[in-house]
Amino acid sequence: MPTQPTQFSRKDFLKTLFLGSLMIPFLQYCSKKGKSLLLKITGTNHVLGHKLWAKDFPQFSEEIHTKYLIVGGGISGLSACRFFSQNNENDYLLLEMENHLGGNSSNGQNRFSKFPLGAHYLPLPNKENTEIIQFLKECKIYQGDDENSDPILDEYQLTFPQQERLFFKNSWQNDIVPQNGISAKTKAEFDRFFKLMDDFRDKKDTSGKYWFAIPVNDSSREDEVLELEKIIFKDWLKKEKFTSEELFWLLDYSCRDDYGLGIDYISAWAGIHYFAGRKNNWSKKYKDQVFTWPEGNARLAKHLSKYTIDKSSKNNLVFDVKINDTDVEVLSFDNTQKKTKKIIAGKVLFATPQFVNERIFNNSRAENFNYVPWLLTTITLQNDFGGDDELAWDNVIYGSDGLGYIYDQHQNVDQIMGEKVITYYRSFSTSNCKKARKKLYALKEDQLKKLVLEDLKKAHPLIEDFIVEIQFHKIGHAMIAPVPGQIFKNSEKAKQPIDGKVFFAHSDLSGISIFEEAFYQGWRTAKQMQQFD
Repeated sequence: MPTQPTQFSRKDFLKTLFLGSLMIPFLQYCSKKGKSLLLKITGTNHVLGHKLWAKDFPQFSEEIHTKYLIVGGGISGLSACRFFSQNNENDYLLLEMENHLGGNSSNGQNRFSKFPLGAHYLPLPNKENTEIIQFLKECKIYQGDDENSDPILDEYQLTFPQQERLFFKNSWQNDIVPQNGISAKTKAEFDRFFKLMDDFRDKKDTSGKYWFAIPVNDSSREDEVLELEKIIFKDWLKKEKFTSEELFWLLDYSCRDDYGLGIDYISAWAGIHYFAGRKNNWSKKYKDQVFTWPEGNARLAKHLSKYTIDKSSKNNLVFDVKINDTDVEVLSFDNTQKKTKKIIAGKVLFATPQFVNERIFNNSRAENFNYVPWLLTTITLQNDFGGDDELAWDNVIYGSDGLGYIYDQHQNVDQIMGEKVITYYRSFSTSNCKKARKKLYALKEDQLKKLVLEDLKKAHPLIEDFIVEIQFHKIGHAMIAPVPGQIFKNSEKAKQPIDGKVFFAHSDLSGISIFEEAFYQGWRTAKQMQQFD
């Protein structure tokens, strides 16, 4: 989706979480113009996950010993495995509840294309993010520096033109900032807002810390900064005398795209961070582009997964923890072998979201954590969809309840002329995420189809005539929402280790669900665990 700064410079959504893509398919055919339209619903393995409520598992029949146990195979858990492997530690084991690794950075595939089932791009890192830059070098995405010390990047993994477009006032325009037909007053507000964000991007406190940094843990904690985390973003905008409808739409869209919730709910600190957290200081040539792939950030998860070869077990649900004087006993149900295993570890890293941890530890770790539900819809269209109108990588509809769609084959260098595959994103921005989650889970295929197509028809009135198949992907706890108090209050308490033996790492502990935060949560916490030895 659009450009932001926080990646989601827009979007990284993306960061999901509690489960990933063991599908619970439901197929139905309905007739349309003499063709059969395939509808399919998938989602995370909430059937297995909900067993945490009952904990009705068999007694353990196998015992395993390891120095480090990592629970959760999303980006945080994979990043921790990478740290251990690269720091001369091979005695570790990763357990994942899903039948695949990657968490929110997962993907699906049909006969025409791969497609993301969550986060789908990575903005260029800040030059200060040396650990991520090193990771990009391992992936051969970053290939060294040129004679001007500017990074040489694999351009096939950067967004091709056209990167993004906006359907505004009944026509498509380049870029997602409304431009055609706006008033002079609105243009002046856009200019003033972006100038203000430029100032915030460079702003540092008396100790030299950025006010807005990535990872967020490196941000300033001075009182003036913390005050921004206590108020709603929209209230701050009004206080700064912003009134433009088009500006408010852009900011609301950007926040929904990156955080799930819009400007009526998130903190002013998070809203500003979207634009000021990314410094655009690593590459002069490519600073406005992002890394992306047909399968989205599953490409990055695959790179990280090499550190789990012969060191991971999928379809394993951890349901009990006992902390002893010298070790930690963990019980895990193997859903493949249908048996319980006891893992005895020196230290355990829970790279799982807090709504999962509260069930494991029987406490209220997630009491103040707001997880936004998302709907992803992958639509396969006849190859003549769009006619002569070129699809951009990111296609956004002004005033839409959804977040637009990405063209999954945009990076396809082979330029296959077959069916087109797009993925539509929609978060449920509301004050009651729990209610929205129940509503999402209750929606049937016909209801989902109506919800999505009514939105897309604003820009593509005839889209239904071109559809070959639709796959709906429900993510009940897709991402943490940075409401006031989330980043510098709620998260600080939840991330504290227990007895120097049980540690926590997940993007929800950053308050912002983007790839970089998950990466640093895993990397830094694994380093902390090793220092406790």
